[in-house]
Amino acid sequence: MLDNAHSLTLFYQPEGRLRMTLADRSVLDVKPAWASPLSHPGRYLALLDGLGHEVVMLDSLDSLDAENRTLVENELHHRYLNARVTRIEMVKTEFGITYWTVDTDRGPRELVTQSLQENANWMSANLLVLSDVDGNKYEILVDTLDERSRRFVEYTV
Repeated sequence: MLDNAHSLTLFYQPEGRLRMTLADRSVLDVKPAWASPLSHPGRYLALLDGLGHEVVMLDSLDSLDAENRTLVENELHHRYLNARVTRIEMVKTEFGITYWTVDTDRGPRELVTQSLQENANWMSANLLVLSDVDGNKYEILVDTLDERSRRFVEYTV
């Protein structure tokens, strides 16, 4: 873990491409990624190079100064779609792949999950988190769903 996250500088150059300078090197393409998003949400942020290799591990976003934090939060927002499912319109499973048509707090979505044993995680008796094939996360608060949507969860997961 980086002891002094203030010794790094993040910036866009050209626009839309996040870069980073450290005391001893520069990284031309930086991708922030949560190391343990389900077990430790908000902790252990990796800054990866363009090949997906870890360059820096931070304990949390709090390790960054305000300007760097804003840039990383912007990248994380684009990298991870965390939406809350408000209604399930349709679920269809074929050959271990499940196709979902849902309404979320971010609008309607069609998503695909593989292996529900691995990609549907019960965080509590009422909270189910789905991970789609693109790495997006969808939270389902079962007790807030209508009866038809709850039945889809009950019979699918």
